[in-house]
Amino acid sequence: MLHLLKYNLKVKLKNFGMTFWPLAFPLILGTLFYFAFGNISDADFQTVPVAVVEEAHADQVFLAFLDQIEGGEDKLLSVEKMTDEQAQDKLEAKKVSGIYYVGTEPSLTVASSGIEESILQSVLSSYENTRSTVRNMLKIHPEGIFDGLRAMLRQQNSVQELSLGGRTIDGNVQFFYALIAMGCLYGCFIGFGAAISLQANLTALAVRRCVTPTHKLKLVLSEQIVSFFLGYVDVVILLLYLRYVLKLDFQGQMGRMLVICFLGSLIGVSMGIFVGSLGKMKEGVKIGIILGISMVCSFLAGLMNNTMKDIVEKHAPFINRINPAALISDAFYCINVYDDPARYHRSLITLAVMGVVLVTASFLLIRRERYDSI
Repeated sequence: MLHLLKYNLKVKLKNFGMTFWPLAFPLILGTLFYFAFGNISDADFQTVPVAVVEEAHADQVFLAFLDQIEGGEDKLLSVEKMTDEQAQDKLEAKKVSGIYYVGTEPSLTVASSGIEESILQSVLSSYENTRSTVRNMLKIHPEGIFDGLRAMLRQQNSVQELSLGGRTIDGNVQFFYALIAMGCLYGCFIGFGAAISLQANLTALAVRRCVTPTHKLKLVLSEQIVSFFLGYVDVVILLLYLRYVLKLDFQGQMGRMLVICFLGSLIGVSMGIFVGSLGKMKEGVKIGIILGISMVCSFLAGLMNNTMKDIVEKHAPFINRINPAALISDAFYCINVYDDPARYHRSLITLAVMGVVLVTASFLLIRRERYDSI
């Protein structure tokens, strides 16, 4: 048995198409994803340009408020003081997003609606709400004005952005979870090659193997074991590349992620062996079937559209329960984004059951294959 494993491994490693693309394509796609939006969360919002026109009895507190925002770490606003005529000209030329008229009551003028205009309105609303709160404190409890201001500052500073489960991650990591799922399913090409090498009606190598005295059980098991090993190694390399080379925010325990990859690779390889063993269809047709299944499953799991899995969950949740790519993606979510052991174990159990069914079915199909003449 060991010598069968050894020579099967050598044969598969020398088959460039079988071993290179299931490993290289996910790595290349992951690199493109990384440069496209892997660090998008690190990008800063563009500073919003705004004109300020001082009127009679200008609210000096609001002017100081704007100076504080402009000089902050985030550099949210770029404030420029000018006359009303200059401000109107720049607003029409779209050189500023809005005009603050600072009189007794500050006001805002904009020429259109958008994100920058909304930011300017939010700044003005924040100032008015804070001023109203301070005025109420002065009227009702003037003796506690300083305590109230300190409480407002503590409340503002205590706000933190956290994801469910206490982990803060880049929202685009979901694309990489779907990419790992695709890498698992791409093991189908390795499994397909293994199935082809055992069918004497398709290749000359299979003819020679079928007339040997080696028991069919050993041939089938050696092919399945070596194919799964190669598929699993490919996915592990992809996972290590994403986590340690691209340094994506994969915070979950490595052991649990390796278990997910193990079951995902088992399904991918077994699916390839199963389809490769079906009927007497041409090789190109079978390749089209496994490619179509793997890509459709990956698409529904959110590989091309980050909202697709949610859309499926809303309209046809059963598909997410049987889609191996969605189950793999969900399992990664459970350990990297939110802590949901029940959903994690449910995904693993479903993957394990699907893997066992595919392994058993493919084994039975290959073992029972008989030929009238070789």
